[in-house]
Amino acid sequence: MGRAFQNRKESMAKTSDQNAKVYSKFSREIYVTAKAGGIDPDGNLALRSLLERAKRSQVPAHVIEKALDKATGGAGEDFSVARYEGFGPGNVMVIVECLTDNPNRTFGDVRLCFTKTKCKIGTQGAVSHMFDHCAIFVFPSNNEEAVLDALMEADVDVTDIESNDSTITVFAPQAEYFKAKQALTDTFEDIAFEVDEIQFVPQTTTEVTGDDVAMFEKFLDMLNDLDDVQNVYHNAEL
Repeated sequence: MGRAFQNRKESMAKTSDQNAKVYSKFSREIYVTAKAGGIDPDGNLALRSLLERAKRSQVPAHVIEKALDKATGGAGEDFSVARYEGFGPGNVMVIVECLTDNPNRTFGDVRLCFTKTKCKIGTQGAVSHMFDHCAIFVFPSNNEEAVLDALMEADVDVTDIESNDSTITVFAPQAEYFKAKQALTDTFEDIAFEVDEIQFVPQTTTEVTGDDVAMFEKFLDMLNDLDDVQNVYHNAEL
């Protein structure tokens, strides 16, 4: 089907300062997930997957431990999920996911990113209907048939499977995330996921050209510099 998806922005890990931003985002998400479902990864599957993703992103152990200790204490900030939608440079569709302890501040900060790059922030649902909320798994393999058999046997509602250069990508509805991951780990010994998370996948893409390219990169940099922003999804094709 040839569907593109946007991962966490790779350029955020180019400097130690940007590494710190990545660690901070993981720390906040680990704290919120552990506080909501407990600090035991065996009993909190969302936390277990998050910790695996943090380790793949080379988040230091002391950062993870500090976030878990904070969740164990029970006290601390009360974060809530905030999601903003709109249109970025070149009229691309954008979804911004945040964890915030002050929604008014966060909305103001995100809106400023839109207005300073001559973009338009919209209402909830403005663009999300043009994205699929998908569980995505990417891992080394060239046996697409065996992967499909394993998922079908576990009664996983698979949306799509792509095979490219000895790598397989599995798309499934976000509600099927844990069932799909369990089926894959049970079937394939020592499976090593390159991507293992839930993302918003655009149904169509919009090409960004000319001056809009630099403006779009500035827009993404401004959003990623915000402490409250966890993920940015878009349908831009540069």
